[in-house]
Amino acid sequence: MTYALAWPLQEAVYTVLTAAPEVTALAGTHLYDAAPPVGGAAEDLPLYAVIGDETVQDWSTADGCGAEHLFTVSVYAAERSFARAKRLAGAISDALLDTPLAPSRGHVVCAAFVSARTRREERDRLRRIDLRFRILIEDTA
Repeated sequence: MTYALAWPLQEAVYTVLTAAPEVTALAGTHLYDAAPPVGGAAEDLPLYAVIGDETVQDWSTADGCGAEHLFTVSVYAAERSFARAKRLAGAISDALLDTPLAPSRGHVVCAAFVSARTRREERDRLRRIDLRFRILIEDTA
């Protein structure tokens, strides 16, 4: 097992999401790997997504190294409704499952949606959706 596949996989995820017309139509360029600093009122924030937390486990076989990556993409909306956040979450899910991920190292064997969780944050001013995905990747190095 190696953790060296984590960054190439994140780059591939970012590339797919920023190239997906449905994602960019809703979030524009507001796709991050860390939440942007919040200055001013929460309601002034754009709809955005963050490639976030990840858990990696060994997925090696007798023939080679591999890793299972469970990662989260979180969608944030400064609106009372979940409507736009859910549309963006759906577009992200479709993009990640319909477009082959091509990391600079490793070969993606399987990409799957695992779960989603919605919640209200910041004293009910922000809407958040956490999407969990499972990616199995074989090392090609």
